[in-house]
Amino acid sequence: MKIIHFADLHLGVETYGKPDPATGLSSRLADFLTSLDTLVDYALENQVDLVLFCGDAYKSRDPNQTQQRELARRINRLSAAGIPVFLLVGNHDLPNAIGRATATEIFDTLAVENVHVSGKPGIYKVPTPSGVIQIATLPWLRRSALVANLNREDANSLSFDELNRELEKVLTGIISDHARQIDPGLPTILAAHVWVSGARLGTERQITIGQEHTLLPGIVALPVFDYIALGHIHRHQVLQQEPPVVYAGSLSALDFGEEGDEKGFYLVDIEPDGETGGRRVSFEFHPVAGRRFLTLSADITADDADPTATVLEAIAGQDENIKGAIVRLQIRLPVEIEGQLNDSDIRAALAEAHYFAIAREINQETRPRLGDHTAEDITPVEALKAYLASKKYSQKQSAKLLKHGRELIQKLGKEQG
Repeated sequence: MKIIHFADLHLGVETYGKPDPATGLSSRLADFLTSLDTLVDYALENQVDLVLFCGDAYKSRDPNQTQQRELARRINRLSAAGIPVFLLVGNHDLPNAIGRATATEIFDTLAVENVHVSGKPGIYKVPTPSGVIQIATLPWLRRSALVANLNREDANSLSFDELNRELEKVLTGIISDHARQIDPGLPTILAAHVWVSGARLGTERQITIGQEHTLLPGIVALPVFDYIALGHIHRHQVLQQEPPVVYAGSLSALDFGEEGDEKGFYLVDIEPDGETGGRRVSFEFHPVAGRRFLTLSADITADDADPTATVLEAIAGQDENIKGAIVRLQIRLPVEIEGQLNDSDIRAALAEAHYFAIAREINQETRPRLGDHTAEDITPVEALKAYLASKKYSQKQSAKLLKHGRELIQKLGKEQG
């Protein structure tokens, strides 16, 4: 049985995009759909038995009609070819109110052939060209739905961390119930959209740490499951080998937080093991080429005679990587030479990028303290004395500089008076 495992499609991300002249749609939508087309083409060409998606089909809970249409087109290609598609609901798929439908429920409502959707925990027996496979599911569950499993008075008295631990117990109970109910004679996958502790985070780091409940790997890695397919974390990674606990990661890079991360999907093989009477599982990551993110840096010193040339030199070293990429150029320079940069030349050098942004980090010189005072706290003559003392001039040099300094200060004072 050959299965494609992928997750975190996030259709609708348009950051760093531009309108396509032919369609008027964001070029970033085209990027994500191109990655999905690569996966669909692979499934069709290699006659896989199942395409398993582990949550977050769209960026937002309310995708527009175009985004829904484009996803449906790809799913229909698989369905029409007799390849079952299983869609798990992720946190980005949930509507903002209980009772409202998720965007992926339309496939269930229309009873689209070969398409299955799981918006609540359950065990599904899915027919495939190579036989029936059993999928135990843990979609993303609302915090309010999980709290409903607790005693209301107890829940109100719990701290945030204590509440998270109680919610983890609820999720653990769901997985344990699945494990007791499955048919051991069928190949079985646990599909979950959840944060398992120990996973290396990607873009989602900014919004997850300290705000979500997590599960220990041992809670999901029960021996009754042949493969644990995970979604939610954007970096593809294997948390455990026996049984395999695997995050597919996002199919395309969303932003600079995922710069350098390899994107793609896993191909999972489950086959009978004649020696043990059980099943053997192997899996392999298949990279998908997508839009690249690239960060360039240029550090300019105060004595740089041609700061623009320094920046252009940093760009020239990355010519091949810049073409078609989403680029951010970070320039660090002293405030006194900021005006010497030629923006038009720098922008022209980045013209081959799909999108670029230039950020300047201006280093403001910190005004030194003079003993226990700043320059604003003492008279000009006292400030000059403190400055000369800090420079450790000879007594003769200091006396001469102080004499001329007094004369200049007095002259300026008379002119201003």
